[in-house]
Amino acid sequence: MQYLQRKLTTNRSSFKLVNQVLRHFYSSGKLFDAGQPTPSTHPQLLKEGEITPGITCDEYVSRRKRLLEFLPEHSVAIVAAAPVKMMTDVVPYTFRQDADYLYITGCQQPGGIAVLGHDLGLCMFMPEPSPHDVTWQGQIAGVDVATEYFKANQSFPISQLPKVLPNMIKNCSKLYHNVKTAIPTYTDLEAFQKAAYNGRVDDLSSYTHEARWVKSSAELNLMRESASIGCQALLQTMLHSKTSPYESILSAKVEYECRVRGAQRMAFNPVVGGGPNGSVIHYSRNDQKVKDGDLVLMDIGCELHGYVSDLTRTWPPCGRFSDVHKELYALILETNKECIELCKPGTSIQRVHNYSVDKLARGLKEIGILKDNRLHSYHQLNPTSIGHYLGMDVHDCSKIGYDRTLKPGVVITIEPGVYIPPNFDCAPRYQGIGIRIEDEVLITDTGYEVLTGSLPKETNHIETLLNNHSYGVGTETSKISASSF
Repeated sequence: MQYLQRKLTTNRSSFKLVNQVLRHFYSSGKLFDAGQPTPSTHPQLLKEGEITPGITCDEYVSRRKRLLEFLPEHSVAIVAAAPVKMMTDVVPYTFRQDADYLYITGCQQPGGIAVLGHDLGLCMFMPEPSPHDVTWQGQIAGVDVATEYFKANQSFPISQLPKVLPNMIKNCSKLYHNVKTAIPTYTDLEAFQKAAYNGRVDDLSSYTHEARWVKSSAELNLMRESASIGCQALLQTMLHSKTSPYESILSAKVEYECRVRGAQRMAFNPVVGGGPNGSVIHYSRNDQKVKDGDLVLMDIGCELHGYVSDLTRTWPPCGRFSDVHKELYALILETNKECIELCKPGTSIQRVHNYSVDKLARGLKEIGILKDNRLHSYHQLNPTSIGHYLGMDVHDCSKIGYDRTLKPGVVITIEPGVYIPPNFDCAPRYQGIGIRIEDEVLITDTGYEVLTGSLPKETNHIETLLNNHSYGVGTETSKISASSF
């Protein structure tokens, strides 16, 4: 312990942090365990006053108040935690909390049900772990944690729900619930069934998505950090691709680089499409070698404390774009840049999309890939939208249409691309090429901020990066960093 303290005297913040951990470690008192990281158990992750990293108790309380402002008077909302999904009969998939449940409670565990109402505030029904559960799974938050840590106004064991919830339902004018995580524990109740029969039950998602759409400053800090991790990870993967041009290795590499920088998980299975596999929009097999001279398209994203990133780059692992690749890449890059310039308060994803379709369709016809102006022909090469909302989910706030006028604090993606099937009726040199360039864009008061702007996308920058990398054995040292661009 004294050795650690001496080593850290040059760094006061680190010294203070280690002292906190050591005090907890050597303390004879029982450490408070909420079943998830807290400031006392994980001071390296959370500051005092935070319920989840970067998000304070006060912010969670204000979120609930904001959601209630959207809901009709005397209404009640029910949000169940995400279910545990099983890979085999005894092996669960890694648990990921439902975004709406996490947004209003901060609770990262399964098994709970939250009820929100104007008259009752937040009521949490919490799981009741047996000694066997604790032995095999660890501590699980109960009713005390719900009121003391998550600041619920009321809390009950989940076994009390059939007695308590029916009265809440009977006394409300309108009942909302998260249809996506609905479970028989409450939907089978007679009171719920009666309310549904009388037309008093509706989906809550349109309200929660409205509340989540514009991000707070704390949320944006997490999104900037998530985007930064994704950029750094993909940069290292680009460098690695020249010596290891295998889809599976590049997929593993980018996940490793995200995780060691603090991401809890990938936001989705990485798309690593080499050559013609890049023309498959959500290609996921990642089992082929990238042939020399081919492009590789990588669409990746990571999750940091509940907030995700989503970015794509396309490059030749060999280090040189062919003339054909440059021709197509220039069109996609120009579209990416022009669409980003359109991002500002008052526009919409739909308007930006319409611009991108017109530009790409004209460009592909000028190149000679498209032979007519029909939308059907264009959609064979790009059936996707120019972008989507981003936040706690990859396709965030899906209840909000793309024709909605954008506001400061909204984060979207801009991702033009072309995906030419190997059998498409065009010159053979273009067949089987897939190119996408995707950036995250925050709408600001005066325009936009590109959250993924540190990652190179110019052809000359990418070629310089790949061809000026030091490929020493056991080293990932580069002569060029992302900040050079």
